[in-house]
Amino acid sequence: MSDPGAAAAAQIIDGKVYAEGVRAEVAAEVTRLKSEHGLQPGLAVVLVGDDPASQIYVRSKGEQSLAAGMHSVTHRLPEATTQDELLRLVAELNADPAIHGILVQLPLPKHLDEKQVLAILDPEKDVDGLTMVNAGRLASGLPGLYPCTPLGSMILLREAVGELAGKRAVVVGRSMLVGRPIAQLLLQADCTVTIAHSRTGDLPAVCREAEILVAAVGRPRMIRGDWIRPGAAVIDVGINRVPFDDPEKAAQGKTKVVGDVHFKEAREVAGWITPVPGGVGLMTVAVLLQNTVTAAKRIAGVS
Repeated sequence: MSDPGAAAAAQIIDGKVYAEGVRAEVAAEVTRLKSEHGLQPGLAVVLVGDDPASQIYVRSKGEQSLAAGMHSVTHRLPEATTQDELLRLVAELNADPAIHGILVQLPLPKHLDEKQVLAILDPEKDVDGLTMVNAGRLASGLPGLYPCTPLGSMILLREAVGELAGKRAVVVGRSMLVGRPIAQLLLQADCTVTIAHSRTGDLPAVCREAEILVAAVGRPRMIRGDWIRPGAAVIDVGINRVPFDDPEKAAQGKTKVVGDVHFKEAREVAGWITPVPGGVGLMTVAVLLQNTVTAAKRIAGVS
């Protein structure tokens, strides 16, 4: 695809379309694995507490895994669950041959230590790609299970932009969940990568260098239109709740979801851009299913 330069409006990277494509591929592969190998990929999701956003997200994971023909189990634990109880459940899932992917929904309640949970999680079943083993595999360029949001972002980039080799990429955000993994994936794609963050000197100027700009900083509409290089591909990973611009709705306490990029301004400058909602977020669950199928094949020794 040719660079649109300073086009009037960026092309929207529709996460819904690409997520549907990934889910269709997953469903087809699940059908093949069942018929040819008697293998049904199994996903277990563990949710501790009653966080509304996590409840919705976990329900979506369960519904989509069942729709793809997978074995799906959701463990909903009370807020008062102890560390020992949670670790015991993870150990049981590690040993369960019907389960190939385990996802412990984060964040956990404050009295629980997620580092201990990740330390005992079987790396071969770590479909969120958060264990030290999978982080090390990613950093070393070795096969492993990588975090879902960065993988989904890379799918969107490749579908929209095409060849990534040689492009200058800037990732704003250095979290272990998104910023650092996507920087590693961009390096593997032969991009020249800068990781920036809230303390980066002259952050707008650094962002303007990017042909690929990934926003994963967790601050609503932080990245403005004049921070963006004309024609750049902008991947907005941010999910932030803010009051409505409409004063009446805001007075009622109503909120809406926006990204880390000021979408209206950025769209006038960028070449491609993911909307929020409707962009990267939809890819995350689809790639989770894809990772579960990958894990099932590796555990079963199926090519």
